[in-house]
Amino acid sequence: MCGCEFKRAEIEMGISNPSTSVCGDYSTPEAIASRASVLEGKTFQDILDMGIYPPDGATRDYDNRQYKGGMGTLVEERFFGYKANSDHDADFPEAGVELKVSCFDKKKNGDYSAGERLVVSMIPYDEPIQSEFDDAVVARKCKQMMLVYYHRDKAIDPYRQQIRYAKLFEIPENDLKIIRDDYRKIASLVQEGKADRLSESLTVYLGACTKGPTAAKSWVDQYYAPGGPKAKKRAFCLKRQYMDYVLHHYLMNESEDLDCIVKGDAPATQTFEDYVLSLIKPHFGKTDRELCEEFGLEYKGNKRQWSSLSYAMLGVRGEKAQEFEKANISVRTVRLETRGGIKENLSLDTFKFLDLVEEDWEGSSLFEYLEQTRFFFVVFRKEDGCARLEDALFWSMPTMDLDGPVHDCWQATKKVVEEGVYLDVTRQRDGSIRVKNNLPGAEDNAVAHVRPHATKSAYRFADGTELGDVERDAYPLPDGRMMTKQSFWLNNSYIYKVVKTDESDAADS
Repeated sequence: MCGCEFKRAEIEMGISNPSTSVCGDYSTPEAIASRASVLEGKTFQDILDMGIYPPDGATRDYDNRQYKGGMGTLVEERFFGYKANSDHDADFPEAGVELKVSCFDKKKNGDYSAGERLVVSMIPYDEPIQSEFDDAVVARKCKQMMLVYYHRDKAIDPYRQQIRYAKLFEIPENDLKIIRDDYRKIASLVQEGKADRLSESLTVYLGACTKGPTAAKSWVDQYYAPGGPKAKKRAFCLKRQYMDYVLHHYLMNESEDLDCIVKGDAPATQTFEDYVLSLIKPHFGKTDRELCEEFGLEYKGNKRQWSSLSYAMLGVRGEKAQEFEKANISVRTVRLETRGGIKENLSLDTFKFLDLVEEDWEGSSLFEYLEQTRFFFVVFRKEDGCARLEDALFWSMPTMDLDGPVHDCWQATKKVVEEGVYLDVTRQRDGSIRVKNNLPGAEDNAVAHVRPHATKSAYRFADGTELGDVERDAYPLPDGRMMTKQSFWLNNSYIYKVVKTDESDAADS
């Protein structure tokens, strides 16, 4: 950088000595926010060109995938001028502010979404863990944060990516109440020597995400379970969906259009989930027809209406609730048959065959969905032409099921797709065509299976002949054929066991 450019950067940022570790006033949140506002509109290359260095003057390849820290470290060292560290205090201890650099993506439909969860601090497995959130390191790291968000565009050089937002964020008190409960749940499992049962989906806003490569060194001994099972390294994080809400409503200043379940102050003596259940339980025993009459809805008697009734009982208009969206909680209605059992399997998202063969297990869309999604089941029972509300419960898939039977189903599916799906084409007596395949079925696995997601079949066979609308209802296979869109499903027998298990026997749920 030439002298005039260097001096211009000094003046623009109010920096008298950019080469020192103190490039400005870090004593108050307001001063830090004012300083950080300069970042908006700048690329990471612009920051490097400012000529600011940490005290040791060292430079790094911040985009190197093998280098821990990445662009967050670049902002710490080359903009704020302090050496990146792993201290237990906030990055700006005098002000009590933690610096967090993250990204957002632009989706195909033009909408923006937070690109990742916000990792806060490691969950300690090798030493005692604090029982309460406010006494823990994670509280000092996330109560008040200086958020710096850049637009992640994989088509351009990483250093040319542009920072769009740099704002101070303080977690609202109602959210802190939920986060404190989340922390207690995580800490309790760790203290019970059950850290191996943690998953990101067990909690609401504050998650326990995996941390470290998928290798033997990512499994460690538990302080509270000497000689017991090893546990995956995990970190406290604010979930991606929570950060998506922060992106839209705090950084982008979009208006709020979703109803809250908790009106006013959060209930002091109840967890969020207990409060939700307290709104549903008074309606146990009522039929869907009676509930429609109570909430002024036209009776239709179908599954979609049961979902509408679930939200109505929570005092929410429409079929989205602010807390559920922020927590990645999926509301699912289940209807038990009169004599027991469930007729329908539980559908998950479709998958693309070409994506599946490129995935590893812990990077797969199936693993990430079940590891991160918490379900809220509202249970009805079929009865005399209607459905009677019987139960409601929160549930997350246990780690042993996810890494056991579900992994086996995913692995078997990947193997079949890689080797070439067998398609057995037969013509029925009525002239219709039926196509069978060798993907894992419900009889092959106790938890999950694969079956079509599209309502209509579509295929392009090896000889080029087509059946159905392949552009609408099919995805390409690695060998060039096309096949009806498929989804992973959770078996109806498995879901029946979940909803009929007493909550006292499902501590991990």
